[in-house]
Amino acid sequence: MKTIEEINQKIREGNVCVVRADEMPEIVEELGAEKAAEEVDVVTTGTFGAMCSSGAFLNFGHSEPPIKMQRVWLNDVEAYTGIAAVDAYIGAAQLSETRGMEYGGAHVIEDLVRGKAVELRATAYGTDCYPRKEIRTMITLDDLNQAIMVNPRNAYQRYNAATNSTDRTLYTYMGTLLPRFGNVTFSGAGALSPLNNDPEYRTIGTGTRIFLCGAKGYIIGEGTQHSPKNHFGTLMVSGNLKEMSPDFLNAATFPKYGTTLYVGIGIPIPILDEDMARRTAIRDEDIKVNILDYGVASRNRPVVRTVSYAELKSGKVEINGEEVPVSPLSSYRVAIDIAEELKKWIERGEFFLSAPVERLPREREFRPMKQESIIRVKDIMSSPAVTVSAESTIEEVAELIVSSGINHLPVVKDGVLVGIVTSFDIAKAVARGLKGSVELVMTRRVITATPEEGVESAARKMEKHDISALPVINTRREVIGIVTTEDLSKLVGRGGK
Repeated sequence: MKTIEEINQKIREGNVCVVRADEMPEIVEELGAEKAAEEVDVVTTGTFGAMCSSGAFLNFGHSEPPIKMQRVWLNDVEAYTGIAAVDAYIGAAQLSETRGMEYGGAHVIEDLVRGKAVELRATAYGTDCYPRKEIRTMITLDDLNQAIMVNPRNAYQRYNAATNSTDRTLYTYMGTLLPRFGNVTFSGAGALSPLNNDPEYRTIGTGTRIFLCGAKGYIIGEGTQHSPKNHFGTLMVSGNLKEMSPDFLNAATFPKYGTTLYVGIGIPIPILDEDMARRTAIRDEDIKVNILDYGVASRNRPVVRTVSYAELKSGKVEINGEEVPVSPLSSYRVAIDIAEELKKWIERGEFFLSAPVERLPREREFRPMKQESIIRVKDIMSSPAVTVSAESTIEEVAELIVSSGINHLPVVKDGVLVGIVTSFDIAKAVARGLKGSVELVMTRRVITATPEEGVESAARKMEKHDISALPVINTRREVIGIVTTEDLSKLVGRGGK
């Protein structure tokens, strides 16, 4: 058994033994957990990934005459000012009002850390003690009294991977997902990730000193959406932006999704006993996550399969008998750099460990948003849907449309959706004297819905693609219904109930 104070004394004396988390499995395998606990004092961890729930509190100082900022923009990115007169919080995911997704709060933060000047623009309603109503000036990080990074949710213990079963490309916070399981993306450092090395949170909690973007920072509590029961713990962290390095803090834009901030976090794990040595010997093979289908626009996305971080890091996984390429959204190389840098700080006596004043909760349950009853596609769709075979002729489909009064017909082959044809498509074909299979005139790239999908999502798809119907399919791409703009109109007509 060791204590944190005993380890700190070794740091002072310069004889502390520090290893990175990726080195610990072999050490424990060679020496055994008991002997490894005697030899190793600290295991350093690291992660570097997109952490949207990040930002910074800034204090600008008082102008002459003073102003009580009601709204404030930094390089045209609005910051929150519903606090004191010249305090603001800039969020990483806030978008520029002039440049859109090209530039956001994350870019403002990186620009400040890089020493660039940023335009400050503010408006106010004016008071007797704060008479000024507007101001425009240029500032740098050095001009600010305080610039404190406070990130509500960072360093996920692990994160589910993503794929896409639909026929269209999806643009998400998990990156660009190609159609029909064309790729898989994932995030996290696996066995190098901090919380995976102390899953019981014995040494990690409020007050733990950490490496944060190249500076010393602290854990200030559990992160939002902390879900320890499912091994999805998170951290709320804070540190001095003025001490941070752009080597471990980078802004990014996910195409057609928005901006985010790549944050580098490293946490030292004190090896207090045999149990901690065993915990830090975790391997990527031991950490399992689900691959979720982001083609389903629902909070509860279907699980395609369960994989380990070792499989994800291999660059390929198998889905439905096919080999699918895998790409990371986080940088394992930078995560290694963080763990190595933290190791050097400790060995040089520049970083001491701190015991948490309170451990992270282990029983917290992450609950969904409370909302009124959700109307799903299955509640309003027409079922069963009238379909036609891909071998059907244009004449046969024309007769069916006339006799049934249906304007949209999903086209199936071997029971699977392969296209859709409308009354307009058939009318054009007949007018031109076109004969043959309906495959000649059908739309092959079909926008679809799932039965569990919310009607708002279905309506958004119709508007985005300028269409008036969506075949409703199951996971085997079998047509189980159809939802149309008429169905949505009826819903609005009865007040959405």
